Amino acid sequence: MIPLWSGIANTWDCDEMGHMNVRVYVQKAMEGLGHLAGAINMPHAFRADAISTLMVVEHHIRYIREAHAGHPLRMTGCVLEWDETSALIYQEMRHGDGRPAAAFRTRIVHVQASTGKPFPWSTRSRAQLEALIDTPPDDTKPRGLDPGAAPIPSSMTNIDQVQACGAPEIGRGLFLPSETDVFGRVTAPWFIGRISDSVPTLLHEWRTKIAASQTGARMGGAVLEYRLIYRKWPRAGDRYVIHTSLADVAEKTHSLSHWMLDPETGQAWVTTQAVAVTFDLEKRKVIPTPPEQIAELEKLAPRGLRL
Repeated sequence: MIPLWSGIANTWDCDEMGHMNVRVYVQKAMEGLGHLAGAINMPHAFRADAISTLMVVEHHIRYIREAHAGHPLRMTGCVLEWDETSALIYQEMRHGDGRPAAAFRTRIVHVQASTGKPFPWSTRSRAQLEALIDTPPDDTKPRGLDPGAAPIPSSMTNIDQVQACGAPEIGRGLFLPSETDVFGRVTAPWFIGRISDSVPTLLHEWRTKIAASQTGARMGGAVLEYRLIYRKWPRAGDRYVIHTSLADVAEKTHSLSHWMLDPETGQAWVTTQAVAVTFDLEKRKVIPTPPEQIAELEKLAPRGLRL
């Protein structure tokens, strides 16, 4: 395990729930990858003049304890496995007292910076990847989502599948120049960020009913676990539309599949699955879901999309 990042959750990193937004976790994880790149003899991987870089193709994220504004955080990481052109990186974020805040399992690919085409690691990088192999601690293990489960092929992630199951549209927009990296590709934090911004259009009223039926408390939502499969990389000016389908639901948790598509081609930019809860913002505790609200969620977001 090596140090990858340290700092705080700033006030502007926190959302309407009063804790650091999911987008910012990914942003800080990407900063950590920059230091990981330096540790494997790729110190310039994220500069505009880089010949090769690290492209993220998959994230598994477990959110463990809330991060609040002004509180210190630090990130360390290691290599879990690697092959000729890719590696699985483990990153953990901990609070100042050592308690886990979040954990990431990030699949990266060594690619040509200009084209995104994979090619083999250098001999020096191979040696460092091997030297950084370690075992993650037990307190950050995945729980609700299996990071090793094979996702469906990209050929099946398109608007036809969305229309077949009737998954509702929950968001649409345009990627901006400020959301791209030095190579012109939209950066990973903005996928999860745009999805996070869209979920309330589907669930706000539903969660309000749950809170009213339980305690009448001020409610919100919190994500416990996320898995994202990055399939194509848009650029500034590309459009997106987000559709959501129910994957699973229980008394305390609900799992949703979010597909972000290119409306021009109908193909997916990214497919995701998230395990979330309805949250009492005063007590900072989970609000259970009554059976009638579970049945309503089945109607709001028909099943059919998967990771």
